[in-house]
Amino acid sequence: MASPYAASPYVLSLLLLLSIPAVFLLAPRLIPPRTLPAIPDADETEDLALFRRAVLLSAAPSKPADPAATTSFFGGAGGFLKKRKQQQPKVAFLFLTNSDLVFAPLWEKFFAGHHGLLNVYVHADPAAALTLPPTPSFRGRIIPGKATQRASATLISAARRLLATALLDDPANHFFALLSQSCVPLHPFPALYRTLTSDIAGPKGRHRSFIEILDAEPTLHDRYYARGDDVMLPEVPYDSFRVGSQFFVLTRRHAVMVVRDRRLWNKFKLPCLVKRKYSCYPEEHYFPTLLDMQDPAGSTKFTLTRVNWTDSFDGHPHTYQPEEVSGELIRELRKSNGTYSHMFARKFAPECLGPLMKIADSVILRD
Repeated sequence: MASPYAASPYVLSLLLLLSIPAVFLLAPRLIPPRTLPAIPDADETEDLALFRRAVLLSAAPSKPADPAATTSFFGGAGGFLKKRKQQQPKVAFLFLTNSDLVFAPLWEKFFAGHHGLLNVYVHADPAAALTLPPTPSFRGRIIPGKATQRASATLISAARRLLATALLDDPANHFFALLSQSCVPLHPFPALYRTLTSDIAGPKGRHRSFIEILDAEPTLHDRYYARGDDVMLPEVPYDSFRVGSQFFVLTRRHAVMVVRDRRLWNKFKLPCLVKRKYSCYPEEHYFPTLLDMQDPAGSTKFTLTRVNWTDSFDGHPHTYQPEEVSGELIRELRKSNGTYSHMFARKFAPECLGPLMKIADSVILRD
C-alpha cells in the first residue's frame, strides 16, 4: 500500500515547474553580478602612503629645513629648501604611457632653454617594452609605476601617482599637465607658460585649472550606472556626475585636492560590471566630477589638449598619420572655442615624428 505521504509524480512535476520562475527571479539577488578586475589591495596601500606624504608636505608651513631631512623624490636637496628660495612657478609635465616616448626629441626642442621652469615625470606601465634610449629631459624621470588598463580605475591611480610624485619632488611645481605618449606641443613653451600664469579668474584671484567639465553628454546615463544601480550613491548623485577629457592642467591646490580625496575615490575605484564594460571610462569622470563638486569656480571647464573625435573607433580618437602633418594642420589644431588656444594635441602615430620635427622650428615653436 502506498504511503499517504508519498507525493504524486504529477505534483512533483508541478512544483518543479512553478519553481523555475522563482529561480530566475531570485538568482540576480543571490548571485553577485560579474565585475571587471578590481585594483589590487597592495597597490592601494602603497598609493595611500605616497599620497599621505604628498598631502602632509603640501600642508606643512614654510620654515627652515635640515638638508639631510628634506630630499626631493628623485634625490638631492628638495622640499622646503626649494620653497625657501621663492622660485618661479614651474610646470610639471606628467607623461602617462604604455609604450616608448617616440616624440621625446620634439619635446626636447619644446623644453630647451626653459628647464628652470619645468619638471618632467613619466609613469610607464611595467609591462611596457621601452626600447628607445631616454633623451636628456626624460632620463631618470620614470616614477615607480603599476599596471594600467582600459575600463578600470588604474588610469586614475596612475595619474594620481604622477601628481603625488610631482608634489613631493618640487614645491615650486604649480601647474600639472597630464599628457600621453601620443601628445605633441602646438605652441612654444613661453606661450603655454603665459597662458597658465596669466589666468587668475578663479576665486580670490587664483589661477584656474584647465580641465574639461561637461554635464549634458548623451553617454552620461550609461556611464553613471556602469558599476551597478545606485552604486555611486550617496557620495556622487547623478546630477553631480561629470565627464571630460582625461588630459588636463591642474593647479597645485587642485593636485593636492585629488591626492587627498578618499570619499569619491572609494566610489570611482569600484570595478564596472562585465556586461557594462563598454560604458566604463572612469578616468574621464573622476577628475571633472571631483573638481566640479569641490571647487566649481576654480576651473575653466575646457581643456588645452585638442582631440579629433570625428572618426573615433573603439573609444579611440582619430590618429594622425605622417601624410596629414603640415603647418596648416598645426594652426588648425591650435584653434579653440575657449578664451585660450589649444597648447597640445593628440593622437599622433609614431611615424609622425619626422614630419613634425621638420616643421618644429618654423611652425610649432613659433607663434
